[in-house]
Amino acid sequence: MKYLLLLAVLAVAYMVWRAARRSDRADAADNRPPAPPPLPQDTVRCPVCSLHLPRADALPGASGRLYCSQEHRATGGN
Repeated sequence: MKYLLLLAVLAVAYMVWRAARRSDRADAADNRPPAPPPLPQDTVRCPVCSLHLPRADALPGASGRLYCSQEHRATGGN
């Protein structure tokens, strides 16, 4: 019986020790500086469907217009 009691006390002590270590790690993680926000991107509007998308994802078309897809570039906004 006394071994069972000793085992229970050791198990509780181990769980308390692990909980304290986890909280120490969480506190250390909270002290890190936050990541900088991403830089803003220029957006353009597709003349066919009026969808706004990043300039890097747009497809160039005739007369300098930018389109959201190959199909819209083929129609040319007409």
